[in-house]
Amino acid sequence: MIESKKLLKSLVYPDGDLYSLPSSNKRFPDGAQYRIELPSVEGPRALEATFEEIDRYRITVHRVSQGSGIMLQTDEEIREMCAMCANRKMELSLFVGPRGTWDIGAQPLTPAGKAIALRHEGADQLVYAMEELKRGANLGLRGALVADEGLLLLTKEMKQQGDLPQDFVVKVSVQMMAANPVSVKLMQDLGADTYNVPTALTLPKLAAIRQTIDIPIDLYVEVPDNFGGFIRYYEIPELIRILAPVYIKFGLRNHPDVYPSGTHLESTNIALCKERVRRAALGIQMIDRYYPEAETSKLGAKGLGIPQISEKVKVN
Repeated sequence: MIESKKLLKSLVYPDGDLYSLPSSNKRFPDGAQYRIELPSVEGPRALEATFEEIDRYRITVHRVSQGSGIMLQTDEEIREMCAMCANRKMELSLFVGPRGTWDIGAQPLTPAGKAIALRHEGADQLVYAMEELKRGANLGLRGALVADEGLLLLTKEMKQQGDLPQDFVVKVSVQMMAANPVSVKLMQDLGADTYNVPTALTLPKLAAIRQTIDIPIDLYVEVPDNFGGFIRYYEIPELIRILAPVYIKFGLRNHPDVYPSGTHLESTNIALCKERVRRAALGIQMIDRYYPEAETSKLGAKGLGIPQISEKVKVN
């Protein structure tokens, strides 16, 4: 193994997982170590219920994200969600569609084909996805989830060409599944602004990834069942120390599959969002109890993809 390790070191990668678990000295632009994310906020009414619970628990949440995405929201719904988040100075991130699981092919739905599930099949789907990004940006959106390497590279080119705003936050989905320092560094190089690592990585594996990349890491500390169902609350303080800058992300165990969502599932989504906020409150109490000196961002901090309200904001 000596020569392989030498090659990795010569390329400035860790030559193994970091069992020493070094503290990260990397930070968000405002100097903070961590931020809080709530996923699966499916639509304006679910977002409204989320905000009500955030206020009731008196916690700070920096980003909300949504899996059904841009394609399955009307212009009015996207504008409403953008305005709601802009007023709170929070980031809103909507998924890009269509993707493989919505296409007419069966491969993404087979056991062996799940690795390509949310990637875009063919050049047409890439064009559709690019149109989705431009539509979202023109409605005020300043953050989106992607799960395809080709689209990720195109977002970088779109920013350079003026088709997307420079401050548009490209968040890479957990379903991209790059899981080692070299592959995650590749995602950063392709244009990722934040990267959601796979859910089952150990602390030494995560530490090696953090040593290699500078962008924020997004990490589920409660994981939906179809991604493993893990509940890692007691690890939160160490995850912040080792992985800063990191988004601590609260999914929900025993979460029914609501994707793609819509008004027919609205009552279910609202109930799920309320419990997700409660879970975040539990996790934040863990931080207060075991790592009270950890620094978090204020709402409106630099680097958040805070939407624009003005309908006059246009890109090419």
